[in-house]
This record gives sequence, C-alpha cells and structure tokens, in this order.
Amino acid sequence: MVEPALIKAAQAGDREALVTLLREIENQVYRTAYYLLNNEQDALDASQDALIRIYTKIDSYEEKAQFRTWVQRIVTNICIDKFRRKKPSVSIDEHDMVFHAGDNVETEVLSAYAAEEIREAIGKLPEHHRTVVVLRYLQDFSYNEIADSLNLPLNTVKSYLFRARQQLQILLHDYQKGGVRG
Repeated sequence: MVEPALIKAAQAGDREALVTLLREIENQVYRTAYYLLNNEQDALDASQDALIRIYTKIDSYEEKAQFRTWVQRIVTNICIDKFRRKKPSVSIDEHDMVFHAGDNVETEVLSAYAAEEIREAIGKLPEHHRTVVVLRYLQDFSYNEIADSLNLPLNTVKSYLFRARQQLQILLHDYQKGGVRG
C-alpha cells in the first residue's frame, strides 16, 4: 500500500517522491498489463505508457478514489486501447526454468504447465471478462474497487466474473482433455 504522504509529496512537486511512488507501483502496473494483454512486449509498452501518464497526471488524482483504483483505471484503459488497436496474440516466448537440488522437478514442470494453461485461458476470455478476472484474482481488488476502477455498476462486475469463471472452467477442462476451443 502506498503511503498517502508520498502521494501528497508527489502532487506537491517533489520529484524524488514521485519517482519513489512510481517504483512502488511499477510491478503492479506491469502485472496487470501482462495479464490483460497476454504478451510481454505489449505489457512493457503499456506499463511504460501508464507510468508516464501517472507521472504527468499525478496532480489530477483526487482522494475520492483509492490511489490503487486510480492507477488501475489508467493501466486498464491503456491496455484496452492497445487491445483494440491490435489483434490479440499468444506469446510463445521461452522462459528458462531453473531447478535446484531437492526440488521435485515433476511438480515444478506440472505447475509451470498449469500456470501457462491458466494464462492462455485468461487470454482467450473476452476483453471485459479478462479485465475483471485480472483485477479480482491477480490484483486482489474487491468487487467495489473493480466497479470503481472500470466505472461499471457492481452487479455488472459480479455478472462478468460469474461468466468469466464459467468460461475459464470450460477452457481449462478442454485443456485437460487435450483439445482447445477456439
């Protein structure tokens, strides 16, 4: 959680406080962008855009909303814009797996495959469902925070999450059977 004093100092023009603030939120911003865009390079671009926008618009933040809700609204809007401009693609970047002595290699490999299947399934969700899933389960937002962040009615958020969970169940079931629905 970001200290309110740090936010106030950044808004007052303290550049060191602003840089510290951006460093504190950059991982959260990237994580959201990655899960929404499902592509490392696009997520890096969106994160950079979001951090720049936060940097330039920090003085427009009002305490009506939580700071993290304000930040998530910015990164989510940037990702939605990027998603609309570009057809979604699945990243097939190779990631090195490091195993240590005593590790259960089979468990590590199965966990990595499961995580990738979940990431791919989330990536196949419609944009609005993917966004609420990322905010709820990966960023740990409450339903109300999601509604505030996306400017949606609370019941719409609940509906989107319900439908997204149904779709994920189907997609993950298909992965387990060896087939993937397109």
